[in-house]
Parts: sequence; structure tokens; C-alpha cells
Amino acid sequence: MSFRKKAEFILNENPDIIIVPESESPEKLRFTKGITLPHDIFWYGDNPNKGIGVYSYSDFKISISNLHNPEFRYVIPLFIKNNDIEFVLIAIWCQKPKSSDNYGTHTWNAIKYYSELLNNEKVIIAGDFNSSSIWDKKNREANHSNIVGELKGKGIESVYHIFHNEEQGKESCATLFMHRKKERPYHIDFCFASNYFINRLKNVCIGDYETWTKLSDHKPVICEFDN
Repeated sequence: MSFRKKAEFILNENPDIIIVPESESPEKLRFTKGITLPHDIFWYGDNPNKGIGVYSYSDFKISISNLHNPEFRYVIPLFIKNNDIEFVLIAIWCQKPKSSDNYGTHTWNAIKYYSELLNNEKVIIAGDFNSSSIWDKKNREANHSNIVGELKGKGIESVYHIFHNEEQGKESCATLFMHRKKERPYHIDFCFASNYFINRLKNVCIGDYETWTKLSDHKPVICEFDN
């Protein structure tokens, strides 16, 4: 939350695109004087204090797909475009359905619903999935492992796991420290990408505990691709 107070720290990474779950609405984005402003903004939510924001700090423009289905909270299909490239971005801050205790339900259903969109050559799916294979339950269709498998069938895989050669659920780096406690690490934030981007993958890193815990219980997942 309070992205307006934290933007200066992530801007040190020179991002092109930032996906910010729990971001305040644009009307509340009053940045400190001297902070670089985003060139384009997309925000979605029903609470002006806490939705999902996507911010362009380059020449990328952001638009929402007309296929967007608000039933999948918040799994948002977007198009990201500049003069050189256009790609599909599914920005995620996944919520627990009222009818289920499984955070993966909306992601699973959205993958099925947006299946044709995900057949695009250039796809990135990134954000807070609120799920991990360590929480898989037997006979549950919308398990995290099934989500990973469904995406892999479309040639879309987690860039962290490819770059670091690690298995889902056995990550050496956490993206969340529950209640900011070092003894409660989880890996629940992901960037999945199609082969187009995987073949151009340069680096994937996760912010360290000491630097970022004063700002959030989550740590940034920073992915770099060649042009």
C-alpha cells in the first residue's frame, strides 16, 4: 500500500513497467516533489486505497482488453505497446473467492477464460498470485501446481524458476515474509512469460529482506529481458 511513498525506492531499479498490487488509485497518487512520474497508468479496483496498479516509466502505453471479465478479482488482461513491440500482460493480485478458501480459483478460471489471449506469441503474467504448490490439496482442480502446468502447456513458464533452475515450492528466495517476520517466508509472487520473452531473459532477482521489509512484507520480483 501507499505506493506514492515508496515509488522512489523501486525507481532505483530503472523499471520500464511496474505491477503494484495494493496500490492506491491515481487520484490518491500524490508523489513527493522530485519523484519521477509514470508516463502512463492503469489502475483497477473497487477500493480507492487498495487496487492493482500498472505503471509505465518508459514509452509503453497501457490499455485493457475488451475481454476483461471482472469476475476474476483481480486478474486483469492488458495490452502493453510502444513503437517496437506489443504484448499481452496479465496483471494479478489474486483474491480469495467468497465461495472458496482457495486463492488459486480466480487465476485458474481466468487462464481458462483468457485461453485464446494466452495463445499470443508475446505474453507476460505477473503479480501476487497468493498461491504456492506447498499449499496444494489433493483433488483440488485449482491447485497452484495445476495452474503452473496449464500455463506450461501454452509455453508460458515462471522466469524465476527457469533462470535459477529451481522447482515450484522449493524456492531459495522468498517474495513474502508474513507479517514481516523472517521466520515466515513464502514464494507467492511470480512472473510467467511465453517463449518469446524466455528466450530474451537476462536476469531475475528478488529484493532482499533487509532492504525491503521496512517498506512492505512483499519483496519485488525484478525481471530483465533483452530488446
